[in-house]
Amino acid sequence: MKARKRREIIFQLLCACITIVGIILLFVLLYHVVLEGWKFLTPHFFTDFQSRFPVKSGMKAGIYGSLWMISITAITAIPLGIASAIFLEEYAPKNGFWKMVELNISNLAGVPSIVYGLLGLSLFVRALGFGQSVLSGALTMALLVLPVIIVSARESIRAVPLSLREAAFALGAAKYQVLFGQILPVAIPGILTGIILALGRAFGEAAPLIIVGALSYVSFVPENVNSEFTVMPIQIYNWSGRPQEEFHQLAATGIIVLLLILLSLNLAAIILRDHYQKRFRL
Repeated sequence: MKARKRREIIFQLLCACITIVGIILLFVLLYHVVLEGWKFLTPHFFTDFQSRFPVKSGMKAGIYGSLWMISITAITAIPLGIASAIFLEEYAPKNGFWKMVELNISNLAGVPSIVYGLLGLSLFVRALGFGQSVLSGALTMALLVLPVIIVSARESIRAVPLSLREAAFALGAAKYQVLFGQILPVAIPGILTGIILALGRAFGEAAPLIIVGALSYVSFVPENVNSEFTVMPIQIYNWSGRPQEEFHQLAATGIIVLLLILLSLNLAAIILRDHYQKRFRL
């Protein structure tokens, strides 16, 4: 018994040491990025396009392209993901076929993003003829985040207490009334958290969009869904591959902006979750 307790203490100390080392390395990396990229963090960085000269380069094309891409991704993936979760959790028969579908959706949430890039290249760029456009990139990213949204929404719906459902049915409510009047309002915090975290992942991805055909050097903003585009992670990757030290500093500035956006999304997820948890506290 003492030996088992000693092993548990050693394991806990080891986990704590690994966590502390990881935090220290993260802060060192962030310090280096901020130190390198702070001087280029000016209004011109957000209003200028890329240039051969570092002092004239900006991330306007990447910012606009990312906003176009994430907007179409959200419009596509959120309704489809929530509707799929509702169907699988509330209406789908619990037979072997639907259990296999649920298992495959859970597995798809862990598939490497590069695989979705190859799927988007074959399906949207070539088979459907959308070409190297914003629409192809956004639909590819929608496929990437869709399993995550479905899984998180299903878990949130499943976490609603059974007593709440039974009470609503006992009062004579129909199935759709129980779903939209009782279950979904309580499940909203978890659903919103999963959606925002999934979109944050899509915002920071580069590999699938490189496969789909997003450009690395763009001096224009997308005009419609058929326009060519670039995104912030690809522009950061392009700058980090340049030999000039100034472009490496620009890449650090882009990382700062991208991190601020992702941290804002995570903060929004926390605020929304806390707000709805207080509103629908059981």
